[in-house]
Amino acid sequence: MTTPDANLTDSAAITAARQSPRWQLELSQAIRSGSELLRRLHLTTSHFPELLPDTAVSDFPVLVPHSFLNRMQPGNPQDPLLLQVLPQSPEITAAPGFTADAVGDLHARRSPGLLHKYHGRVLLLAAGACAIHCRYCFRRQYPYAEEPRRLEDWEPAMAEIEADNEIREVILSGGDPLVLNDSRLAQLCQRIARIPHIERIRFHTRLPIVLPSRVTPELLSLLSDLPKQVLMVVHANHAAEIRDDCLAALRRLVRSGLPVLNQAVLLRNINDTAMAQEQLSLSLVNAGVLPYYLHQLDRVDGTQHFEVSETVGQQILKTLQARLPGYAVPRYVREIPGATGKTPLLRELP
Repeated sequence: MTTPDANLTDSAAITAARQSPRWQLELSQAIRSGSELLRRLHLTTSHFPELLPDTAVSDFPVLVPHSFLNRMQPGNPQDPLLLQVLPQSPEITAAPGFTADAVGDLHARRSPGLLHKYHGRVLLLAAGACAIHCRYCFRRQYPYAEEPRRLEDWEPAMAEIEADNEIREVILSGGDPLVLNDSRLAQLCQRIARIPHIERIRFHTRLPIVLPSRVTPELLSLLSDLPKQVLMVVHANHAAEIRDDCLAALRRLVRSGLPVLNQAVLLRNINDTAMAQEQLSLSLVNAGVLPYYLHQLDRVDGTQHFEVSETVGQQILKTLQARLPGYAVPRYVREIPGATGKTPLLRELP
């Protein structure tokens, strides 16, 4: 039997949920189980004998919004979107050359939440959460619990930026900066914008791809009103991602006047053919998004089953250069800890 107080609490919770932005509701309703994900796609564990149970990935659980799920092909165990998010046994298998911090984030940490790797720009880990858990994630083991949460916690990082007049650009990453609500995001961006020598604020985000409802009129207004140049770098790996509500969200971003670029990761059995990369590039360009980077996989523990050889990557890029206009060809790169920038990997083949 419920008490009047319990009824009041339930009613308040329901009212609050109804008043939440649509994107937050969709995120709260995301798929959080590998077996449930397969059930929704009319697949079974017999299709994936190496499927990890939810208990084996409790520190990095399944998280898939319904929008991303709806772009998967039911009944297809080789669906390129499914394979990006389904946990399988290589994740818990050690492999030579794969480490917890393959890109040297911890070495580049200058203060809580602040990474400084390259001249003239710094990266803020604006949020520790994402809207999707990609199984190849290079920060899946990053200690986000140690990073700032409240605006005042960011002051040491802001002081570091203010003290270095050579820093011209702040990159908001994570996690994903767009999981912050508009109020918190505006406060952080406005604080950055008050630093005189900062000229640009760049977002690295996957939400327009996996949770397109995040691209609201309010968000676009927030970004357009900032007194600094704003750039948006999204993350799509396959042409099948660039359709339906995702395509509409990307066009809203582009038509708002924001420069929008894409970075992808070269992934085995997902986008490791010239045809898949060509389709991705053309889908992006047709949405008004410029291909920016194609990353060689960062060798993080548990991701070895996604790795593609550099030779294959080079062959793919050579084909793209022969078939696409230059603006549609991404730069093929690897991140090497301590390097002064991304390292190009396209060389002349014999």
